[in-house]
Amino acid sequence: MTGIPLTHILFLSTALFFIGAYGLFTRRNMITMLMSVELMLNSVNINFVAFNKYLYPDKLGGVFFSIFIITIAAAEAAVAIAIIINLYRSHHSIDVEDASEMKY
Repeated sequence: MTGIPLTHILFLSTALFFIGAYGLFTRRNMITMLMSVELMLNSVNINFVAFNKYLYPDKLGGVFFSIFIITIAAAEAAVAIAIIINLYRSHHSIDVEDASEMKY
């Protein structure tokens, strides 16, 4: 089988996941944290497609899981952005530190 070796794809996926985890744990901006979660979900999608291609090349199970994850991620992003906009309108900040001190 020719093409990119599985180890290269897994290295890329691992790097994307840890970049997303770093961004999630070190950033205070809610939009940046949301982007980090999306980056982590995309790294999982790369894993699903890569293992599907190398383990079961004639089946599409990994691709279907990836499409499902993309759909759920789009819904999650829409809801999260709506919540962030609502928080910004009421408190004029999207900083996580400010959000923890909010009183309703």
